[in-house]
Amino acid sequence: MKKVAKILKWLLSVVGLLLMLIILLFGHRDKTVEELSSRYAEAPSAFVEIDGMAVHYRDEGDPRDSLPLVLIHGTSSSLHTFDVWVQLIKPYKRVVRMDLPGFGLTGPFPDRNYHIDHYIDFLEQFLAARGIEHCILGGNSLGGYIAWEFALAKPEIPDKLILIDAAGYPQRSASVPVGFALARTPFLNKLLTYITPRFLVRSSVENVYADKSKVSDTLVDRYFDLTLRAGNRQALVDRMKSGFDTLKVPQIKNIQAPTLVLWGAQDLLIPVDVAYRFHEDLPHDTLVILDHNGHVPMEESPEESVKAVLRFIGKQP
Repeated sequence: MKKVAKILKWLLSVVGLLLMLIILLFGHRDKTVEELSSRYAEAPSAFVEIDGMAVHYRDEGDPRDSLPLVLIHGTSSSLHTFDVWVQLIKPYKRVVRMDLPGFGLTGPFPDRNYHIDHYIDFLEQFLAARGIEHCILGGNSLGGYIAWEFALAKPEIPDKLILIDAAGYPQRSASVPVGFALARTPFLNKLLTYITPRFLVRSSVENVYADKSKVSDTLVDRYFDLTLRAGNRQALVDRMKSGFDTLKVPQIKNIQAPTLVLWGAQDLLIPVDVAYRFHEDLPHDTLVILDHNGHVPMEESPEESVKAVLRFIGKQP
């Protein structure tokens, strides 16, 4: 017994030393909004108070446009994912985007509730705060899921929908970003809130790109920095625990808003067969599949993907 106890004590010591080494090498403190704002909240960024949160947003283009394009990013992303799109669209259309609660500079929901209904309530409050009564509503991944659920809950607000590799249907991922996998894994997800190696972030971004060579150091820096925004790492864990409620999937056929379904053919996270399910169920849709693109075509191939958007909103240059 003494020998077994010694071995266990030795193993625990080794594990403890390894954990300390990992923390020293890869542990990162939270960053404040003030620290990050100089780099990621430059003009035309602004903040609006909603439900106890200072929500980071950008409102660009003609302010007189009463039917703006509202864009919603996906999990672990930010409004910056649409940067190039906005530059190409705003000469023709007002474009509004925000950092969802839990991500970007907005930070976590105070009550840590990341159910889809809570996001729908948030979006309704945000649109009201910006004086938006009608819009064209678009979203990527989680943002697409919020968009089509919002169209079911508030059909009078979105005149059109743009679903970009949108979540919602039950599906099997061919590959999942390692950061997402860790956030779903008990014990490891606790460590993730303290230990976040930059290479982990790079690997997760590369996972959603078809062409890994397009993942630049600057892009990884942005994802990494905003992951470290105070509260965001715990928010990712909380969001993953919330999962996806598929109960409303049968109601997709009731969405009457004309919809653009835009998809990367090489999306491994939400495979392209889901795009065809949207196409089959939506009564008024246009399906565009982009070859050589992954899960975030607006970021991976912005000039190519935005063409379909401009055609859809009737602003072809």
